Amino acid sequence: MERDLRDEPPGAAALPCDRFAWCGDSIAYWAERQPDAVAIADANGCLSYGALEVAIGATADAFSTRGLAAGDRLLILCENSIAAALAIFAAQRLRAWAVPLNARLSAPEVEAIVAHCTPRLIVTTDGASRDASAHGVRWHAAAGGTLDKFGARLAEGPAPGAPEAVSQDAVRQVAALIYTTGTTGAPKGVMLSHDNLMFIAGRSSELRCLTPSDRIYAVLPISHVFGLASVLNGTLYQGARLDLVPRFDVDAVARALAKDGITVFQGVPQMYARLAALAQSRGGLPAPRLRYISAGGAPLDPALKSRVEALWGLPLHNGYGLTETSPTATTTRIEAPATDQSTGPALPGVTLRIARPDGTPAAPDEVGEIEIRGRLVMTGYYRAPEDTAARMTPDGFFKSGDLGRLDAQGRLYVEGRVKELIIRSGFNVYPPEVEGVLSAHPDVAMAAVIGRKTEDGNEEVVAFLQPRPGREIDLAGLRAHAAGCLAPYKRPSDYRVMAELPAAPTGKILKNKLKDYL
Repeated sequence: MERDLRDEPPGAAALPCDRFAWCGDSIAYWAERQPDAVAIADANGCLSYGALEVAIGATADAFSTRGLAAGDRLLILCENSIAAALAIFAAQRLRAWAVPLNARLSAPEVEAIVAHCTPRLIVTTDGASRDASAHGVRWHAAAGGTLDKFGARLAEGPAPGAPEAVSQDAVRQVAALIYTTGTTGAPKGVMLSHDNLMFIAGRSSELRCLTPSDRIYAVLPISHVFGLASVLNGTLYQGARLDLVPRFDVDAVARALAKDGITVFQGVPQMYARLAALAQSRGGLPAPRLRYISAGGAPLDPALKSRVEALWGLPLHNGYGLTETSPTATTTRIEAPATDQSTGPALPGVTLRIARPDGTPAAPDEVGEIEIRGRLVMTGYYRAPEDTAARMTPDGFFKSGDLGRLDAQGRLYVEGRVKELIIRSGFNVYPPEVEGVLSAHPDVAMAAVIGRKTEDGNEEVVAFLQPRPGREIDLAGLRAHAAGCLAPYKRPSDYRVMAELPAAPTGKILKNKLKDYL
């Protein structure tokens, strides 16, 4: 009989950073110390730490029998599930590369990635979603038997590539190949080492003060770097329980918060907007054990932050990072939550700087490109050494392509993408500032701002808007609201209302797709 330690008094403080070098080491550690405690669960059941350790070994053996070896790529078309977690950890145990992809990607998107990474094997978590099952039909001539118990199938890759170099150093050995969402261009394969992922797992879990008494609701995709490093690995780093949920359903989240003893919830701003709207309609959302909430994946506007914090009486934490930085570079602190739009200071062991266009360091509160150095920075882009070199400085900083500023206390404020900066009549317009103002209007759920070139070479500001459920956007009122908050050159000259803004599976607004509507 499995024993759930979450029903017992909280245990010891969080394990210190750098306790584990390789992905999966924490599972073996906790399997020895609390083998009967629930580690991961999904709609089909759960695995204790002891059972998870055994299942990873068995899955690795099955992969090895089918030819997967160190340096090979294992493509995993998945949504959050025990099967997805097993496939990831089993590949990493063999020193193969896990290549998790969200099953909601289209067939052409998947085919392009398969052609690029040339996987030895392809796993589809058919039992987790219809989309994964549809991909399974495409890639599997017949059902494989290796992961049937957990609702997944296995197939040979169509044109397996040669294994990549293998290292016994966790700093050099690639653990995961994560493809970017392509919000501004074609996706790139980001090579993340075991050390990259465990650096973030240790620090993020320690900063969240996770212990075995915690129970985390995991709806952020583990095919995305935040879900993989911070949610999946971060939870298991500290012996806590992870409830894997394939898709966001606002009513299901409300039930889990009220009845399942969830202590930690992490989501994108759009999820919090839905939860706040549901709370308003119900007169509240009980969450008796909830102690930590955070938002990521998209800018967090102050109005939404205030609504969510009032809902549960908790600070809504925020952070900043990229796939290439595994991802978390900064985060607000439990002991000093942000009261503004700051994404907090750098994680311990991470160095930030703001660079002017000529590469010289910017002054405090001066906007420039965010540059990042530390063990969180990727080993490179797969099969794209020129792209890797273009993003690294001679002294080892990663050039993020994002605009930001650091205040005198070292807190980061993100101002937007370098390529998304709008220059209107010689003035810089930072889209997040305009989006924050528009999102504060009571009719607006989300706003996305992009620039549009004019015939005279100038740029004008175009705003795309998604209304709150049950409301219509009063454009005249919104224009008046913007006029009261923004300088004339920052105000949108064109407003476009959409039922739903295009977004990646992680919730990130796909601004490149909005350009199709200009």
